[in-house]
Amino acid sequence: MANTAFKTYAKDNGGRVVVLFLLFLLALYEFYSAGFTAFAIVCLLPVLGLLVAGTFSHGMFLFWVLIGINYIIQWHSLTLPQGIPMSLYNEMIEILLLFMAILNVKDTKFERTANPMLVALLAWCGFCTLEVLNDTCNIGIDVGSWYTSARMIAFQLLYAFLVFSIYISKPKILIRYIFVWGALALFASFWVWKQQYIGLTSSENAWLQTRGRSTHILQAGTLIRYFSIYSDAANFGIGIASTAVAFLIFAITSKIKRHKIFFLIVGAACTWAIFPSGTRTAIACLMAGFAAYIFLSKSFKIAIPVTILFALFLFILAFTDIGQGNQQIRRMRSAFDKNDASAGVRANNQKAMKKYLAEAPWGIGMHIGYQNAPANNKYTYMATVPPDSEYVFIWIHTGIIGITTFLICTAIMIIGACWIVLFRLRSPSLRGIGAGFCCAMVSQQLGGYGNQVLMQFPNCLTFYGGLAIVYILPYLENDWVAYEAEQLARQEEKKRLKLEKKRAAKV
Repeated sequence: MANTAFKTYAKDNGGRVVVLFLLFLLALYEFYSAGFTAFAIVCLLPVLGLLVAGTFSHGMFLFWVLIGINYIIQWHSLTLPQGIPMSLYNEMIEILLLFMAILNVKDTKFERTANPMLVALLAWCGFCTLEVLNDTCNIGIDVGSWYTSARMIAFQLLYAFLVFSIYISKPKILIRYIFVWGALALFASFWVWKQQYIGLTSSENAWLQTRGRSTHILQAGTLIRYFSIYSDAANFGIGIASTAVAFLIFAITSKIKRHKIFFLIVGAACTWAIFPSGTRTAIACLMAGFAAYIFLSKSFKIAIPVTILFALFLFILAFTDIGQGNQQIRRMRSAFDKNDASAGVRANNQKAMKKYLAEAPWGIGMHIGYQNAPANNKYTYMATVPPDSEYVFIWIHTGIIGITTFLICTAIMIIGACWIVLFRLRSPSLRGIGAGFCCAMVSQQLGGYGNQVLMQFPNCLTFYGGLAIVYILPYLENDWVAYEAEQLARQEEKKRLKLEKKRAAKV
């Protein structure tokens, strides 16, 4: 009926339809080639109207928009309006989602958010709020700069937790989310293949030859560290390694054949994608994730082959020359070199930081950076030295008190989620999903120790949101068992019909 109405409208207003369609195509081209020009914004206003309408008529619509934007926003960061923080796009969508949940308070299961992860995040956000009063550098209190930092290292974690806890409300939504995440990860893996074997886009090449040159073009220009649709190679390598951990665990534990095949494809593609990134920490992240799974699996049948497989992988990298002809493998192998120069530089930087921070237990302040650090202040060095890792960044800006608080809160979140997987879930496949998210977070936290990746796109929302999912799995278990039984029954029916067809063909 809707199709008939559209045809009637198009017949009566054909010229207008054509003009509007051409303007829309032109606006899309303007957006792609030149970014947000005034003309493109005007032409895209109808699309904005459709987005708003879709948001209020279909509750999950905006959630899926958030997942998509979170994953690809860094890819198109150069085409976005200048002066607007990229994190603001995620934040505004998350706030709108929470506002909608409050409007639908009768249907929203807020009680599912009452768990140890919420307590830990509130404690961390509370500490970061107190940091607004930190004036170690004696330049006064800057609420605006403080809030910019607090949003990035605290509040966005709370938003991700609340949104995932509220909107992943059914098994079908959960499995749909995993498939969407997998599809986006496959695209990221494809894009890094495209960068390596076909070439970079003009904007990617411009970034590589300027800001990324010193860290991404190595060995006299013979080795390039590729970064796919992420901000840089370290962010990509660690994020895709943690994704590989999750999907390979999903594949091992899933009972539904088509799910198992998809998860295995995603896991294998993400594992391959680690190597073009040239990120040595990513190998350790992969190992850490599977080490955590050996503990969570509670099964010798799974633990023994996984242990043997990854011990063999580790042995090949650490003690053999297999694959030495490949530059990326050679770089990964250098992670086991105790005399590696870059590791030495980091260790020396951290020794210097430790001396400075001995007199600043609350850190130099969350609002202090290279832009506003006073030239004659003794902590200026701390504001300008590259932190190299997320943990070091938090340590510099919030001191020993802050990094201790963050580590305790992180431990509470991960241990609480692991407790649910070990003792509260009965379904083996659901335990596998919970274990996948837990192990991915363990992998990501190790990455945060080695590189500044925890709060970057798309990792923060993906992995903190994934950990939030673990806490709601006990509420979904009964529905999950029914959903899985239905899917397995369909699977067996298809198998039976296929066998009957084969037998009939033989006759």
